[in-house]
Amino acid sequence: MAGSFAELARQADKARDTMLVPKTALETPPLEIHTLGNEVLRQPARRIGKVNEQVRDLARDMLRSMYTAKGIGLAAPQVGIHQQLLVIDLDLENAATPPLVLINPEITSASAGLDTYEEGCLSIPGVYLDVVRPTAIEVSFRDEMGRPRKMKADGLMARCIQHELDHLNGVLFVDRVTDEDGLRKELKEKGFERQHVRSVA
Repeated sequence: MAGSFAELARQADKARDTMLVPKTALETPPLEIHTLGNEVLRQPARRIGKVNEQVRDLARDMLRSMYTAKGIGLAAPQVGIHQQLLVIDLDLENAATPPLVLINPEITSASAGLDTYEEGCLSIPGVYLDVVRPTAIEVSFRDEMGRPRKMKADGLMARCIQHELDHLNGVLFVDRVTDEDGLRKELKEKGFERQHVRSVA
């Protein structure tokens, strides 16, 4: 019995550590992050039917690419893969903190309270603009081992999940910006075109 328990403990540790990759920049990241204007960002993502090692490998490559770009969140469509997979890490300075992997995420409830906060995106580098979103959410998803999970999030985590989940539906944060003058100015300064924004706000 003790042996079985020890084995279960080892498996639990392995599951917890399975997504730990070095939080450092690589000379050549494994995946290319596409930018505003590329139609690949506008295609909806498909649900993942089976969580297997291939999915975990993709999540690891997404994390490596995200860390290289110094981001805190990345969605699979940003790297041209139309699957419902997000990776998030708000603790880039701590190598021991595991990232969050959300497979087939779904927001099940959102607070009535709203917050305005400046957002940026690895697919629109250099552009930072205010976006209004619910302050707190509840989300259901599967983790990197395929286990069903639910979590409540507020503050930056809630905002990051909502931002990344938008990507799964072909929506970018600039689509939610209501300050038209600021939007045009920021896009022009960073070499992006207003015509590639699809306003939903």
